[in-house]
Amino acid sequence: MKALVLKAYKQFSYEDVPEPEIGAEDVLIRVKACGICGSDVHGMDGSTGRRIPPIIMGHEASGVIEQVGGSVSEWRVGDRVTFDSTIVMRPDFYSQKGLFNLSDYRKVLGVSCSEYRQHGAFAEFVAVPQSILYRLPDSLSFERAAMTEPVSVAFHAVNLMTNELNDSAIVVGCGMIGLFVVQALRIKGYGKIIAVDLDASRLDTALEFGADHAIKADAPDVVDQIHALTHGRGADAAVEAVGITPTIDLAIKAVRKGGKVALVGNLSPKVELPLQAVVTRQITLYGSCASAGEYPACLDMIANGRVRVDEMISAVVPLADAAIWFERLYKGEPGLKKVIVTP
Repeated sequence: MKALVLKAYKQFSYEDVPEPEIGAEDVLIRVKACGICGSDVHGMDGSTGRRIPPIIMGHEASGVIEQVGGSVSEWRVGDRVTFDSTIVMRPDFYSQKGLFNLSDYRKVLGVSCSEYRQHGAFAEFVAVPQSILYRLPDSLSFERAAMTEPVSVAFHAVNLMTNELNDSAIVVGCGMIGLFVVQALRIKGYGKIIAVDLDASRLDTALEFGADHAIKADAPDVVDQIHALTHGRGADAAVEAVGITPTIDLAIKAVRKGGKVALVGNLSPKVELPLQAVVTRQITLYGSCASAGEYPACLDMIANGRVRVDEMISAVVPLADAAIWFERLYKGEPGLKKVIVTP
């Protein structure tokens, strides 16, 4: 089969590789669509340590079942499916509590780190266990279904924080996840939503997706502006979707005393934390990892239009051209959002 292989950092090869073998509980999926995730773009240069070459990346995908293992009973060849990016190899304390995203035996599709290598879906075929499959609604295209994973990540972060009706919230970083966070906050019943980003076009999109206010992150008085919009106290909650010291610092300073901050961005492995501000203002920090059970709801919301994804898809391209689009995303081409690859 053809696959896009990260052979060395910043070096891709579109080449023939063996088709993946499947076990008794697995299915072989003919990949129809796979999104290029920001974590793939940042991982291709080695900065995250989570894409050690050689690796076939890709975890935001959908397709058609091509073959089923001997113990698979609920799925058939030809079924249209998407699948979670998290694979739990065997039950443990966390997965038994429904926290399979934290399982000690967790692997992630398209990830290669010091502990494991799990090839992903930038290929004609990918093998996954039946336990992570989800059936696609008839009306849902493969391209839109491939957006389920990032949508689920956004909803997982928002769901970690308890909220009261009409609470105010800040979204720091309005890239792909941040824009879905805006929509998730509105659906969860938040009232005033304030978007913060350096990119004016992203802020415009955040307003289209439901944010009430948009603030440039490089303004000298960002925290003052947020306080002015929130009764002088600060917002009730914040979701930080970047993962670097300045944006985390901003999110913490911009919430009220007793406020909540969900940390979903992880561009940098380590950051400086304003510890005294967190302690003396009794701020609750939530680390948010992937998703844990949000897939079915997110699929339904995408299918019925409650969550908008079409505006996020900038291009649909063949797998043979994917390396070019990786480069364009890596360089931060203005206006370029989600690129969907079709093997």
